[in-house]
Amino acid sequence: MISENFMGWESPGSALITGSSSGIGAEFARQLAQQGFDLILVARRKEKLDALSKTLQEKYSINAEVLVADLSKISDNEQVISKINEIENLDILINNAGFGILGNFLQIELMKYVDMINVHFTSPVMLCHATIPGMAKRKRGVIINTSSIFAIIKDSSLIMYTTTKSALAIFSELLNVKVKGTGIYIQALCPGFTYSEFHDTDTMNGFQRSWYNPEQWMKAEDVVSLSLDAVKSKSVIFIPGEINRQSGIINRKKKLSKYLNCDWL
Repeated sequence: MISENFMGWESPGSALITGSSSGIGAEFARQLAQQGFDLILVARRKEKLDALSKTLQEKYSINAEVLVADLSKISDNEQVISKINEIENLDILINNAGFGILGNFLQIELMKYVDMINVHFTSPVMLCHATIPGMAKRKRGVIINTSSIFAIIKDSSLIMYTTTKSALAIFSELLNVKVKGTGIYIQALCPGFTYSEFHDTDTMNGFQRSWYNPEQWMKAEDVVSLSLDAVKSKSVIFIPGEINRQSGIINRKKKLSKYLNCDWL
């Protein structure tokens, strides 16, 4: 868990979290509310957002506003940007919305992939572009873009998921260079398999958690706690969990060895 005096700031401001109705996003909301941040909770499912907002406000005495939005739609992203422009103390942006698609690339309806591109990449780009000027003016801010371990290990069976999450990780790395010296820190969070509703959606129909060993799975609360703790060390590409880190390192070495024709990496 992050310290009470987050990033050395005198007092917590506001945090906007997309994909906050469940899983990693909802856990970011819980842990930041515990730190005293007011919240703007963004997702498609109003009932879940309302329930989470009510719980967090009652438990932590913070303000938690609900904003229903489908981030596959540009117009809904523009609504979120309008809200961002109203917030005078937006200290944290968590671009966490995302979904998976299980199936053969050519057998999936094209517009589902267009939606994925918009949710995983277009939306974070739009929201970062809207958020950074205010953070730079205040000389403080944290942006966490939820990427994936698949941005590191590159799974060809998940072409568009891997591609969009890789693009988000690269965007985060390069953007972090551009904001150097502004007081803004950007992290690409690259979790592995995480217990959540992610794998229970219609687009992931047929997925079985039993396909993977129990030790490969992490709890959302651990992923978020480690991510927020890594903010202090300013790790830009952050892989939570030892098994995930080792998998990423080994896979990356294999790929570099193949491309560079060497075996000493």
